[in-house]
Amino acid sequence: MESITFRPGRAFLSSNSTTVPWTVVFEDEGIAGYFYACDRSQETQDHAILDAMLIYNVGTLQNPEIERLASVEWSRDGFQAVLYLDGSAQALFDFAQRCGYCRMDFPNFLQEQGDTWQKSSHAWNDAAFARFEAGLYR
Repeated sequence: MESITFRPGRAFLSSNSTTVPWTVVFEDEGIAGYFYACDRSQETQDHAILDAMLIYNVGTLQNPEIERLASVEWSRDGFQAVLYLDGSAQALFDFAQRCGYCRMDFPNFLQEQGDTWQKSSHAWNDAAFARFEAGLYR
């Protein structure tokens, strides 16, 4: 598990899967915190980002001045990653299923022809998270 301690408004945590080429990034540049699914085999950053999910808006956080802990945990097979904030799961990317789930369920887009990643819903999925956790202890 990779972690950083940060104050909302300034954070960056990148974590590579043992399964190439998957990477996830948690980033807060001041207004909001986002979690990105990335393919590090792509040549440009624009092409590398497969999906993005809103984790929080800084202005709506309770006690935004206190330090937080962001952590990323990968599944054993390297196809799933969970973002935890202060020990609570906030988002899950599943690279095998090409989808993401987050507590904010945002942003959502209409599916376009040729899309390989499901972006029409990011609704949190308790069953997917339970499968992730169960896989850690097998």
